[in-house]
Amino acid sequence: MSATDTATLPDYAPLPESAVGPTLNEQGYYVGRVERNLYYVTDGTYMSAFLTTSDGVVVLDAPPTLGNNIQRAIDEIASANGVSNKVNYLVYSHHHSDHVGAASLFDKNVTRIGHEETRTLLLRDDDPARPPNEETFQDKRTLEIGGERIELAWHGPNHSPDNILIHLPDHDTMMLVDIVNPGWVPIYRSNLSEDIPGYIEAPANALAYSWKYFIGGHMGRLGTRDDLALHQQYMADISESSRNAIDTVDPTPYFVKYGENFWAALKGYLDETAATAAAPYGENFWAALKGYLDETAATAAAPVIEKYTGVLAAADVFTEDVTFEVMQSIRLDLGYGAQVHP
Repeated sequence: MSATDTATLPDYAPLPESAVGPTLNEQGYYVGRVERNLYYVTDGTYMSAFLTTSDGVVVLDAPPTLGNNIQRAIDEIASANGVSNKVNYLVYSHHHSDHVGAASLFDKNVTRIGHEETRTLLLRDDDPARPPNEETFQDKRTLEIGGERIELAWHGPNHSPDNILIHLPDHDTMMLVDIVNPGWVPIYRSNLSEDIPGYIEAPANALAYSWKYFIGGHMGRLGTRDDLALHQQYMADISESSRNAIDTVDPTPYFVKYGENFWAALKGYLDETAATAAAPYGENFWAALKGYLDETAATAAAPVIEKYTGVLAAADVFTEDVTFEVMQSIRLDLGYGAQVHP
């Protein structure tokens, strides 16, 4: 397929208005005020934030897609407000390169701050673009920088083992990256999260704090508490639908049919449409298993897609994938539907 041939590509539902962010400038970014001297920068897909203080600028994450546009945004605001544009502090939300892969653009003397596991993982990765944070904390830490307060907290693994909450109480703002994409559903595998129970719990941890504005690290606009509540309901609906799919499967016919072929029997247990899905594949077990799992996810995802299309952008694009991951977490992490041999 050529670069301009789109005839064979699928069509998806139009974006709801709530998913659309601000218009970017000619340099490909938008910088906006969150509250007072706290600002956010976005390229429409990734987001960073910065705080201007009497002790220099504090940058919160440095996505490589924004790259040097972070400093351009800082320069723009500093020039307009007559404050310093010098970045003296850089806070890492977590270690992933898509959120801190431009960290090396800032002076080597910048104070880098993050969770202790972030340092461990960055030392392991040995990526020159992501200098390890020198300052660490374990559970909680409050930063007092230039008269401004930033609260850092780790509530356990979620998207990654080291992903933290960044709370700015004097600016009514919460930053929690790679959990909720305001106006949008999560992408693959619940935003490529490593710990699904922790991922599902994370919005409640954020909502326990007092704040008005939300920075999620992705897409173009700021979020609200309502965005987190909507995300929670979306994930709860996926979980409920997944449990329903697990509950409606009768494994008996598959064990009867396949006898000692345990994996063939298990595949039937995982998917209520197994017989239909597997029929074309004969003895190609992996093809049959894929068919089973795909159909299970499709069955569980269908009512969720119907409910959220037009409410959350890309509900028809990624819900089935997210559902697959959640369903397997319900089975494997929570033990739902497990049967012990008598």
